[in-house]
Order: sequence, then structure tokens, then C-alpha cells
Amino acid sequence: MPLYKTISFNSNTQIYVWKITESYEQLKKEVVLNENSSLRLSSIKSVMHQCGFLSVRNLLQEAGYSDTDLYYDPSGKPHLKDNKYISITHSHHFSAIIISDVAVGIDIELQREKIIKIAPKFCDLEFEYLNALTDDFIRKLTVIWGAKEAVFKIQNEKGISFKNHIYVYSFELNVKQSTSKLKFESIEKDFKIHFREIENFTLVYVFED
Repeated sequence: MPLYKTISFNSNTQIYVWKITESYEQLKKEVVLNENSSLRLSSIKSVMHQCGFLSVRNLLQEAGYSDTDLYYDPSGKPHLKDNKYISITHSHHFSAIIISDVAVGIDIELQREKIIKIAPKFCDLEFEYLNALTDDFIRKLTVIWGAKEAVFKIQNEKGISFKNHIYVYSFELNVKQSTSKLKFESIEKDFKIHFREIENFTLVYVFED
């Protein structure tokens, strides 16, 4: 299918979500890739990841851009040539981009039980308000992981630990908002978190406060 959802956060920020139902061939014929992207695509082994890569390029077109408008810095962070901020994510059969006039990060994650096992690797103080016995435990962990991933995409500093340097404050799922703090070396920043659930996925997008 084409574009799954467009979210107009405000006049300066747009989010585009794609649900991948097409084949690799269908996705590829809809976009024109620059040389670097073609090389990158050919190096991807997984068909699912190839489709994720191509769906992002389709989303760029939905947003009025082309693959040639997108480039990556040496750390792998994406940028747009018109100096707007962009963040990119894909997971299984969903992908999303966020484009804004301000620094942003985005992440989409499948809600699954596996996250309970890895939670101690990315949560610390969050366990003070989380309750493993509640029905929403997996959903809340997925928000926390997505928020930390999105914060990291904004700051993109080598050495940042999700567990030790990024904290997500207590939140309720029905509110669909929270806040976060990054403390790393001399850096201390606050972030606003927004999230929503799409089918059995969690979409999180974050702004510097």
C-alpha cells in the first residue's frame, strides 16, 4: 500500500508512516536512487531490510523530496540538503520519517515479550515506576526503548548509554506524552516525548525541550 498515515504535529513538523505490503520490485520501481544509495541497497542482505530502505525513499517522495536530497554525515546521521531536520526509522513492515525545522528523533518498534529480557540493559531508574505485573508492562517498555533510541538519534554522541545516560520520566499510556533527560559528560538536555500505537507497534518521536 502507499502512504499509511501522515501526522501533522504542527506547521513545522510532519511525520510520514509507511506500511510495507509491496514486494521489493514494486517498491524499487517507484524511486530513483543516487549512486551511494544503490550501493548501500545492494549491500543489504535481508529482503525485509531492503524493503525498509526502499519504503523510506518512497516516504521521502511523499514529503516532496528525492533520494538525492538526503545525505549522511560520517557518524551515519541523516540530513536534508535544505537544512531541515530529518530522522528515519523502520521495523518489520512499518517505516517512518519525521521532518522538522527543529532537531527531532523518531523510532518505531514492534511490541513483543522479548523486550522484558533486555529491559535491564536499557532501563535503570525507570524500574522505580514500572510494574512488571501489569498488562501494560511491555507497552511501556516499548515506549521507553523508542524514546531513548530517538533521543540518541538527536544527540548521536559516541559513548552514550541508554541505561546510564538517558532517563525517561514516569508516564501513562493514555496521555501519550512524557519527558526525558540526557546526562552525558558535559551534556545535560531535556526532551519532550510523544508517542502513539499503530496496530501492535509503538511510534515515538522526540524534540529537544
